[in-house]
Parts: sequence; C-alpha cells; structure tokens
Amino acid sequence: MIRTLLAIAALLAAAGCNTVEGLGKDIRKGGEVIEDTARKAK
Repeated sequence: MIRTLLAIAALLAAAGCNTVEGLGKDIRKGGEVIEDTARKAK
C-alpha cells in the first residue's frame, strides 16, 4: 500500500500538471497503478 501511495505521489510530482485536464489524467494513472497492485496481490 505504501508503494502505491509513493508511486501516485511520484506520478503527480513528475507530471507537474497545470490544468484540470492534466490533473484528471494524473488521477486516472494513479488509479491504474492501484488497480494493478491490487490484481497482483490476489
């Protein structure tokens, strides 16, 4: 779980989004990371 949160934080920091659209993409990508981690944990 901590790895996932760190990955999301890194994605948001690296992207440096300046628009709402960019923020939405970052959040979606973070969600994908969480889903992948959950699938691997099964």
